[in-house]
Amino acid sequence: MNTPVPLRIAVLSFAHTHSLSYVHALKAMPGVELVAADPDGAAAADDALRGAALAAELGVAYVDTYDEAFAWKPDAVVIAAENSRHRALVERAAAAGVHVLCEKPLATTVEDAVAMQEACERAGVILMVAYPVRFAPSVRDAITELRSGRLGKVLGVTGINNGKLPQDRAWFTDPELAGGGALVDHVVHCADLLDELLGERAQSVRAVSNSILHAERELEVETGGLVSIRYPSGVIATIDCSWSWPMSSATWGGLTLQVVAERGTVTVSPFAKGVAGHDAHGETWSPVGADLDALLLDEFVHAVREGRQPQPDAGVGIRTVEIATAAQASASRGGEVVTL
Repeated sequence: MNTPVPLRIAVLSFAHTHSLSYVHALKAMPGVELVAADPDGAAAADDALRGAALAAELGVAYVDTYDEAFAWKPDAVVIAAENSRHRALVERAAAAGVHVLCEKPLATTVEDAVAMQEACERAGVILMVAYPVRFAPSVRDAITELRSGRLGKVLGVTGINNGKLPQDRAWFTDPELAGGGALVDHVVHCADLLDELLGERAQSVRAVSNSILHAERELEVETGGLVSIRYPSGVIATIDCSWSWPMSSATWGGLTLQVVAERGTVTVSPFAKGVAGHDAHGETWSPVGADLDALLLDEFVHAVREGRQPQPDAGVGIRTVEIATAAQASASRGGEVVTL
């Protein structure tokens, strides 16, 4: 077996919870040299471990600043910083000629997302957006089945992406750092699957939201929402994006997509299977099936080695940010329809 040419990858920030599984996936890959930097971790209001302490727990080499991370001359970076900090890091990577996998959402504004795409295109580097759910075998099988035409034309889609309030990462509920609440956090995963399934840009968006869930915390962002999207083909899709799972739940939540076609329906729920039980602390839940973050990282690393653009790309990132920001605008106007 040929040994892969060493590939240097820097994980920039531990702000997003997926950064932990990204480190685990990259450490398991042959021919990957890894370093992490989380300079904002020490000052973060997060309850969860960050910075050098988390790096030590994960067993990954650590540097204190992004300057040191780029001085290490990585071939690629995985950006898992707070949403509003994505643009600066992507543009810095592009200027250094470094390929990028960026956590979702790509940005908090469409303007920033477009600027990030343009910076990477000018530099000739990859910009991939971290949407791991599309790598679930059940999702891929469902999309293949629907594209085959056997069930006829797609008529409508119901999406659900619910979960716990991400309380151990305080920035998720900081309107400046996150760009919003549940609408930002959970709409984009379903929007990505819709983008892949339908192959058309959304035409209009209508949304309602509130902060009834977790009202005792007096958060500045929405904790529940429902989004309706109309596509040029006439398909109407809905997304329930609420932080509605109880904090006592043994698992973070789940995502389900139900597609209604002319001759049948297809339902996928890639996080539904698991092993339930109990321990000294109460109910437990261990998911079974493919590691979606590992599949995402595998595609990114192969694309970097092969010099090709992987999916989902910046175009997908922009279109999903368009939907999320239109949903925010609609909800702020009492459910007014926003045309894209």
